[in-house]
Amino acid sequence: MTGTPDNVAVAIIGFGPSGAVAASLLGARGIRTLAVDRQTEVYDRPRAIAIDHEILRHLDNLGVAGRVLPHVAPFPASQHFGAEGQLIRRIDMVPEPYPQGYTPTMVFSQPPVEAALREHAGSYPSVEVALGTELVSLAQNDERVTLHLAGPGGVARTVAADYVIACDGASSGVRQALGLALDDLVFDEPWLVIDVLVDDAALGKLPETAAQFCDPARPTTFIVGPKNHRRWEIMLLPGEDPREMERPEQVWRLLGRWLTPEDGTLWRSASYRFHALVARDWRRGRVFLAGDAAHQQPPFIGQGMCQGLRDVTNLIWKLERVLDGRSAPALLDTYGEERAAHVRELTGRIKAIGHVICERDPEAARLRDARILAEGGGTPRTITRQEIVPPLTTGLLTRSGSPACGTLFPQPWVAGAEEPRLLDAAAGAGWRLVVDARDPPASPHGLPTDVTRIAVGPAVDDADAFVERDGIVAGWFDRHGCRAALVRPDHYVFGTARTDADLAALARELDDRLR
Repeated sequence: MTGTPDNVAVAIIGFGPSGAVAASLLGARGIRTLAVDRQTEVYDRPRAIAIDHEILRHLDNLGVAGRVLPHVAPFPASQHFGAEGQLIRRIDMVPEPYPQGYTPTMVFSQPPVEAALREHAGSYPSVEVALGTELVSLAQNDERVTLHLAGPGGVARTVAADYVIACDGASSGVRQALGLALDDLVFDEPWLVIDVLVDDAALGKLPETAAQFCDPARPTTFIVGPKNHRRWEIMLLPGEDPREMERPEQVWRLLGRWLTPEDGTLWRSASYRFHALVARDWRRGRVFLAGDAAHQQPPFIGQGMCQGLRDVTNLIWKLERVLDGRSAPALLDTYGEERAAHVRELTGRIKAIGHVICERDPEAARLRDARILAEGGGTPRTITRQEIVPPLTTGLLTRSGSPACGTLFPQPWVAGAEEPRLLDAAAGAGWRLVVDARDPPASPHGLPTDVTRIAVGPAVDDADAFVERDGIVAGWFDRHGCRAALVRPDHYVFGTARTDADLAALARELDDRLR
């Protein structure tokens, strides 16, 4: 194609969940965006199955949570059973009142959720979605990225973008074209993933909660999906051919302890190697990796898609600041710095859980079971999925080391004129200075102009304060010994302050760091 290329601020390669949410985040900010995907339809089988409260909070900020929730259900406790079939521990979610305002962990049906995310992204006037379109090549210089695309029927198109986000999956063509390497974090196990739509009459045959059968003869995961959807992840043994094990007769043989072919409809069977891979570099010039293009981790606590959506919710608000000139391009360096450290830490924790589940040596498995029970004082203990997910530890965080820095700030239900609302809906979700309405510090000079001051507390005399229902924020301030928190647009805490002087210093630091 010759002539002047189309110009966009951001081009997104890949329009799966991460690409669709990235496009919506950009569209909500009025940023001209092109999202392309070589497929024309949403894949009609389930792949990801879990999301958490952090992700649903972002979807609610975008106004799409209502479209997603009909396809979502709570993720029940996961019971871990040892080599002899005995209960050895539980992984559950934190109890109510929920810190982010939503059920902390959920299961969902990917095809309708992904369709809703795509449709929402395409509703923004500044977003163009080009399906059936493939990236042929890209080249970049200091000012732009030039993309050569092939649309339906092979029609060529050239696009110039200020930045590109590669959300094009585990085999990312963009990552390969840029020569960006993946670090192998040393986890490689063959598994078969089976999804069944179980008949109502057969549901009673199955466990009521999720389960990890840590049986050295055949480690198996069972997940209770929405409605009648049930998933098994079954470890393949040495000598078993992955493609042969996908065949329906082999699948029903493996499911024989639970179901027969007359009990439901086989929705999907797919063999995978569960990997632990993280990109060494998340950026090359004006091109960023996100989602599976940047990392792959074992699925044992259902964080794969969550990680991809954390990537784009971290990146987009930074891109906005750089594109409109409020921050220098160096701010974008914090994207890979923050996300790489977070992904590596969480992947390490998931690997540790995976090694427990995947133990094949019977004697080692018995010792494992005894050790895990001993950690609970001789009885099965409960840990929460939320304590497994780490905070941010580096990047755009205060250098003062204040309490709760890098953690997610809570979201309470607050009093409304007619009915309670979540804090983000009532007060917005950009940069926020949240202060304790019981003892608010003086508003500091020097805060960036786009930081909104919000006072939150139980019933107080301040007419401008948001009155919270369950004391979540008041308890948070008390636990961390502070009176104020500077909160980023992705809901992570930049820093906290106890005194007026602390807050003034924190405000000056933020203003300097965002320039």
